[in-house]
Amino acid sequence: MNDVSGTTSGNAAPAGCGACVRLFLCGDVMTGRGIDQILPHPGRPHLYERCVRSAIGYVELAERATGPMQRPVDHAYPWGDALALLDHFQPDARIVNLETAVTTCEDAQPGKGIHYRMHPANVPCLTSARLDCCVLANNHVLDWGCAGLNETLAVLRGAGLLTAGAGRDETQAAAPAVIRLARGGRVLVFAYATATSGVPADWAAAAGRAGVSFLPDISARAADRVAGQTAATRCAGDILVVSLHWGGNWGFDISHQERAFAHRLIDAGGADIVYGHSSHHVKGIEVYRERLVLYGCGDFLNDYEGIGGHQTYRPDLALMYFPLVDAATGALRALSAVPMQIRHFRLHRAPEEGVAWLHAALDQEGGKQGTHVIRAADDTLALRWNG
Repeated sequence: MNDVSGTTSGNAAPAGCGACVRLFLCGDVMTGRGIDQILPHPGRPHLYERCVRSAIGYVELAERATGPMQRPVDHAYPWGDALALLDHFQPDARIVNLETAVTTCEDAQPGKGIHYRMHPANVPCLTSARLDCCVLANNHVLDWGCAGLNETLAVLRGAGLLTAGAGRDETQAAAPAVIRLARGGRVLVFAYATATSGVPADWAAAAGRAGVSFLPDISARAADRVAGQTAATRCAGDILVVSLHWGGNWGFDISHQERAFAHRLIDAGGADIVYGHSSHHVKGIEVYRERLVLYGCGDFLNDYEGIGGHQTYRPDLALMYFPLVDAATGALRALSAVPMQIRHFRLHRAPEEGVAWLHAALDQEGGKQGTHVIRAADDTLALRWNG
């Protein structure tokens, strides 16, 4: 059993870890809609939802639930306590799944119930967290059509942010983000959106058409396709992250097919981290052949505060994941996770009952995959696994 004990708290490396790379990963970052409305440059608030016709309605729902919010807030506001934690852990690369378009485009995807967008002038909300890579292979990046995606790509790249999983054509969408580390070496981020997360097939990028890097299924054949792309690009010493937007919003179950797909990406494609997201709550964690598999990271920033339903899954709770991997081999050496809570559209350290809930959920669900967590004195959660 890997004993991560107290050494995974803070930014210390565990014993036996020579040159290691620490990453920051989290669940879906949704800075559009209600969050966009409290930022300095709110976009047009109109929506096409059945029950809520203005993004301001989500601000009002949250205020009814937890009290008034200041408006406007500064661009760094939504990150709250997360910013000090990022400074504390000092990750070598910061990677998020950005589940919103960054656009003023009015070409709303017809027939889609929910449309997320953040005004381009609010892009400092992302750069304030000093992010390296925004994954875009998800079911909201094309909410405002190809024009909205093209503007999103231009705004993010103009702000110095790398992107993965979407592009102006198939080649660009399939290309990895390449994060060059200050200490030397690279982190490659490949990203894919699946039909199981609600991504329509016509969102797939093609020659001459903007879109996402799309997987119609998670079959063995699809895994081999991904593995061929990743193995052909990776060089010795690279850390390889494969991002997957997959599965439904609610439920802890991890299917046999999902496990087989993740394992194949490691076995055939050389993935060092399988970075799964889409579920609105955390799911169990696996370590397979010394490689980290996050099946569902949960949401990290959203405007769901005040929305009823599914409270048993605690969608208000989030985790900051800090995997530490061997720079030479990509093997997982430790994983620290910091419990957070979304309140007033802002990230706070989770209260005692939230930490306890996340601890119990990760321990129970991860136990089915052979992992367990321990709670450190500073309320971080540290992963343990067999092997």
